[in-house]
Amino acid sequence: MDNPSVSIVIPTYNSEATLPICLESIRRQSYKNIETIVVDGYSTDKTVEIAINFGAKVQQVHGERSRAKNLGLRMARGKYVLFIDSDMELMPTVVEECIRICEVRSDIGGIVIPERSSGKTFWAKVRDFERSFYEKTPIESPRFFRKDLALRVGGFDEDLIFYEEASLSYKITKLGYRVERISSYIIHHEENISLSELIRKRYYYAKTAKIYRKRYRDLATKQLSIPYRLSIYLRSKSFYEKPSLSIGVILMKSVEFMVYLLAHIS
Repeated sequence: MDNPSVSIVIPTYNSEATLPICLESIRRQSYKNIETIVVDGYSTDKTVEIAINFGAKVQQVHGERSRAKNLGLRMARGKYVLFIDSDMELMPTVVEECIRICEVRSDIGGIVIPERSSGKTFWAKVRDFERSFYEKTPIESPRFFRKDLALRVGGFDEDLIFYEEASLSYKITKLGYRVERISSYIIHHEENISLSELIRKRYYYAKTAKIYRKRYRDLATKQLSIPYRLSIYLRSKSFYEKPSLSIGVILMKSVEFMVYLLAHIS
């Protein structure tokens, strides 16, 4: 295996609280041939200063996260590109595992990296419990891609904020490439997340749900299906082992789907 470079793209906005953890986790990767690109939405805190101090390349841009990601994609010099959020922490072997697969299999266009939610609140624990059921389902989306393929399909759809991460992998798989999954994971720092905050975010994302559903109908059919989600939970033995968290998942997803519906018809 050669030593191909990897570009990690991080959209930010007032991210000073979590960005140091994110950037430190990149510094600690077992695979070292990495460039870090921070695309900032004109933060008013110390986000840019922190990024520069960690040696990241910084570019500022107005717009949604998908636009920031596409700018980072165009800036990237790596053979591969990994897109993460500023409140995410990579386990040390994430990049190494992705490289190991992609360098020996030319049919792989994207890599799913499992996510865990970190936090002591009840809803943070519910989020982590929920994520545990989505392995090898359309709910998960790849974050690690071959850059040439990502550029060939035009990157992320910039008019989407709903499931925008899925738009890129969908277009790449339509070229005939496959998606693989690694075992090393990302920690998503959601320490103080509340149900009201989750609802607020879902309502914001849902503003472009109608566009997403129309453009990626076959994928959205499962991702937005209440019966499909329920079947994922109910056929897993572990769902019944933690009743309080299971009830929390059902409540959270019920509220989220109502929010999507309200946003869809508004």
